[in-house]
Amino acid sequence: MKLELISFKLCPFVQRAVISLEVQKIDFKMTYINPMDPPDWFKEISPTGQVPLLKVDDQVIFESLVITEFIEEISTHSFHPKEAIQRANNRSWIVYSGEMLGDMFGIITGDEEKFHTSKKALFKKLTKIEAIKNQEKFFNGDEFNMIDAAFAPIFMRLAWMNEFTNNALSITEFKHLSAWSDAILALDMVKNSVVDGLDDVYYSNIEAREGYLSTLLID
Repeated sequence: MKLELISFKLCPFVQRAVISLEVQKIDFKMTYINPMDPPDWFKEISPTGQVPLLKVDDQVIFESLVITEFIEEISTHSFHPKEAIQRANNRSWIVYSGEMLGDMFGIITGDEEKFHTSKKALFKKLTKIEAIKNQEKFFNGDEFNMIDAAFAPIFMRLAWMNEFTNNALSITEFKHLSAWSDAILALDMVKNSVVDGLDDVYYSNIEAREGYLSTLLID
């Protein structure tokens, strides 16, 4: 099969798929588009007009969770834990994490009121995850699984926002999540799942949004 992953550089959802493909050692082509001015060929093949998309030969798969599960199905080894109940539990928290990315979008784009509302919603979710996260290196133990890949974009962007501001979204109060974040972000496969210099692009994106978060940026 010939795989082509289509997205834009800042998309957090595509990062999950990139990590999955790299972990599973599956060859693929990466194609970036401008989401504000998508090419006609993309409009023709995308049912939702959203990214990421995965082209498999002449077929198109959309929705990031479906894409990562497809990658799982065509792989020679599983990126999920072995036990069925644990796999289901992981999938539940992966779906939950998608809502957290929505909160983070509100933090970046909103005025002061929206910023605080979105931050409160995000930290409420983080509190729930902290309550069930153990002291293991990754979510399930020493093995890096799909759920860790799902949280990588969240932790990476939180780290950037804290670097760009005076720790406006610090998660140090969450002992287990902080350690989990450090372990994930230290992995080369995670570092290499985004283009070089994306942190600078992310900073510029926050500036351009002109939301309340942009007023907290430091030089």
